[in-house]
Amino acid sequence: MRNSNIVFCEGLLYHTPSFSTRNTALKQSEIMKKLSILEIEEKALHMRREIIRMIHKAKSGHPGSSLSAADILAVLFFHEMKHDPSYPEWPDRDRFIFSKGHGVPALYAALALNGYFPIRELLTLRQINSRLQGHPDRRALPGVEASTGSLGQGLSIGIGHALAHRLLTKKFRTYVMLGDGECNEGQVWEAAMFASFHKLDSLCAILDYNKFQLDNSVKVVLDMHPMEEKWRAFGWAVREINGHNIGEILGAFEWARAVNNQPQMIIAHTIKGKGVSFMEHNNHFHGVAPNDAEMKTALAELGEPVNI
Repeated sequence: MRNSNIVFCEGLLYHTPSFSTRNTALKQSEIMKKLSILEIEEKALHMRREIIRMIHKAKSGHPGSSLSAADILAVLFFHEMKHDPSYPEWPDRDRFIFSKGHGVPALYAALALNGYFPIRELLTLRQINSRLQGHPDRRALPGVEASTGSLGQGLSIGIGHALAHRLLTKKFRTYVMLGDGECNEGQVWEAAMFASFHKLDSLCAILDYNKFQLDNSVKVVLDMHPMEEKWRAFGWAVREINGHNIGEILGAFEWARAVNNQPQMIIAHTIKGKGVSFMEHNNHFHGVAPNDAEMKTALAELGEPVNI
């Protein structure tokens, strides 16, 4: 469907001509400043503190999988992606689809620290009438590209964006973060086949490989090893990294941008609950909020002593 104002493609709605004047005036240096490794590390630490605070205040949420994703999201939102918090619908922005939507506190923290909404709003997480729901809602909050959390669907949504990139000749990349337990879903592998068959090289997936899912370790529930060989067999370019090493994360995204005719999978080995000693590798905190004493300890470990 096409007219002078709207292009509709693969479920994505673009109001194109009204943006052209502003796009001409924008320069990437005006959209976002690329931070150094030390600055990104500080942003990730700040994100982790906000994750702990908001989940504690809500008394519910998923701290483990939010904390494991923080470093990757910090790199994406403070260095890698082309985006403009003052203009969330900019057609040439890069897209980020958070398929493992239960870890959305990490995304909310990244968006707030980028200026999409006030940081104080983070403390409304999971409260009635809050825009910050327990899973991301694209209709409610600027910067959220897809309503996710029904696991297995995010990669398919990302494919829709990548196809739009090709058909509309827009200059953006699409990033999709998957959970390792989520890769038990058959839809993930259908999407993987489709993306490689259509050579969607503007599509980059990141696997938050923290080795746990809701019920137990991935190895116990349904072992996905060897993960790298699986994605290669499905036609993807694959790179494995330490998902908490900012330099390795930056290098992986640089590598991904240089790949032609293949979608890219970055397998990021992470630690569930990263940054908080009693949450690390502890699946109890998959979906349990810290109590008052635990929050105080966690914030102290993350560099912010508090009194409750």
